[in-house]
Amino acid sequence: MIPVIGLAVGIALGLVLDPTVPLWLQPYLPIAVVAALDAVFGGARASLDGIFDAKVFVISFVSNVVVAALIVFLGDQLGVGAQLSTAVVVVLGIRIFGNAAAIRRHLFRA
Repeated sequence: MIPVIGLAVGIALGLVLDPTVPLWLQPYLPIAVVAALDAVFGGARASLDGIFDAKVFVISFVSNVVVAALIVFLGDQLGVGAQLSTAVVVVLGIRIFGNAAAIRRHLFRA
């Protein structure tokens, strides 16, 4: 229940405060969101499998975001930022859909 309340408070604060993302950070934000979603879906799957560990979840969440951002940063420095961004989204997307399928199988037995 606490995560749901935290999510609601975060959404409300975001709507009220209307934060702006600095221009230099904008290319990295979508990649960070996809990496965070990967960790969230992985945590949900682990929870349904009965092997969830909060420490592993936090480390996975932070490391996914940092590694994805570093890959995109490296791509920007090499002049291939768009291609590496696409690669990161594809890889993390495959992981998200794999976890979503496992969650579906667990919940609906199908």
